[in-house]
Amino acid sequence: MAHLVRDESHQAHRRLRCRRLLFRCWHRGTQESDLILGRFAETYLADFDDSQLDRLEALLDCTDPDLFDWIIGGFAPPKEYDHDVMRLLRRFAWGRNMTN
Repeated sequence: MAHLVRDESHQAHRRLRCRRLLFRCWHRGTQESDLILGRFAETYLADFDDSQLDRLEALLDCTDPDLFDWIIGGFAPPKEYDHDVMRLLRRFAWGRNMTN
């Protein structure tokens, strides 16, 4: 019974965390970043594991100009931000730019 309570608590925490991350993605401060990160989050957030949520959260702590350079500008991100979530984000943004 205790494991069910822990599972429910973890799921509730995860849902809250995802809602907060989605809000942060849609409210970055620049329309370009909002559109890229918001749509990305709507597409992938539900499928991310906890480690991927951690990595996305760390990316959201970066400035918009840095993120834009790494995602769209073709600049390599620093090693600590060069991971699966960044690569997925870059492919997502480039795929949208090429088809829109």
